[in-house]
Amino acid sequence: MSQRSHAHIRDFHDDDLEGIVRLWELSHERGETPVYSLAEVIASCQADHAVVAVSGERILGAAVGRAAHAQGWIVFFRIDDDRTPAVDAERIGAALLDRLERRMAPLGLGKLSVIVSDAAQGVPHLTGNGFEVRHQLRYFERPLPVQRRELDLLKEVGGRILPRRLWHNVAGMAREKLLLEERLVTPLAHPELAARYGVLPPRAVMLFGPPGTGKTTFAKAVASRLGWPFVEVFPSRLADSPAGLPAALRQTFEVIAELEHAVVFIDEVEEIASRRRGDPPSPTQGVTNELLKLLSEFRELEGRLLICATNFVRALDAAFLRHGRFDYVLPIGLPDADARRAIWIRYVPTGVVGGIDLDALVDASEGLTPADIEYAVRRAAQDALAGALQGAPVATTTGAIVLPDVDESPVQLETRHYQRALRSTRATVSKSAVRDFLEDIDALARL
Repeated sequence: MSQRSHAHIRDFHDDDLEGIVRLWELSHERGETPVYSLAEVIASCQADHAVVAVSGERILGAAVGRAAHAQGWIVFFRIDDDRTPAVDAERIGAALLDRLERRMAPLGLGKLSVIVSDAAQGVPHLTGNGFEVRHQLRYFERPLPVQRRELDLLKEVGGRILPRRLWHNVAGMAREKLLLEERLVTPLAHPELAARYGVLPPRAVMLFGPPGTGKTTFAKAVASRLGWPFVEVFPSRLADSPAGLPAALRQTFEVIAELEHAVVFIDEVEEIASRRRGDPPSPTQGVTNELLKLLSEFRELEGRLLICATNFVRALDAAFLRHGRFDYVLPIGLPDADARRAIWIRYVPTGVVGGIDLDALVDASEGLTPADIEYAVRRAAQDALAGALQGAPVATTTGAIVLPDVDESPVQLETRHYQRALRSTRATVSKSAVRDFLEDIDALARL
């Protein structure tokens, strides 16, 4: 039977840190899952407000709080029930909460709140000390992808955090999205699950396909899906470095190595990794050699993914695509019907799209890139605007066009306008380029 605990309540001292850690670990052992991490609790102990229950040299309980504007939050509350009889635990719990409240009262707080897990020990102490349970509430959280210490590093290499929903904004392209989800996103986002099946998280992937097919969009979507910073490396900009392109590339990758996570993207990589020739050496041979070294070093780092993209995969140096350097070589083709429909809906004015024959436009735009379709939409819109302005009188004194009344001139945009614009739109990707792409899939793709 436990002896009665004669504890007294006092403010936190730095010497109490070990006891706080033990209490936090005890919560984990009991399956209570503290809402705030140990690092956050320790930071609040040292910078905010914390009180402890002490018996001799033992820490029997602790309450830690912080203030945010007029709101106070209890970030940790725990009593050592191994060493404290239930009758004493109730008394100690009430005393800790009272002492913490008095400590925080001068801050002018309007409310003191606490979020606990369903299994948390302290619920009876809280309700017994005036805290009310707010039903039908849910607690949500997500970790920030970049901590403050990494922001300067990210800025140095031109990296950024992308919006979260880019992956969902990529409509259609179901086969490509499935490949990227299975091969890249899942093993990187859930390494424990991948390890159960013996799948190693990828370190580098090559995307290839005709120009304008959305390789950059997919690279950004992967970074968005993972919630990792996106760092695009521009060799053309690095070439202006006084140290030269190879040295600038190495310096950039050294900074990236200090980030906890990153998706690194190099577009048109064929410009710095084309086939090397022996005698005389190609102008980019030194850059290619350096990139191959960097790729080997990059593969040793966890939490990072290199995505390279190329319009001419057959022009890449053979050593660059060798097994062990790129985990996958994935084709990204022209938008499928679902993707083309989504592109039309995105660019056609909202008030017009309901009266447009989208099926006809989707069929007529087969073989076009997203940029081609966007051009056709904008051309149709410009032609319609020009038609609306025809016949508008010109003021002789100022030379300004007198615009028609918007309310009396509804937008006249019909399917035929877009079809006419399509007939004037030259496809970016030629039929021969499509044939080459299909041949490259057979010869070089690694799925």
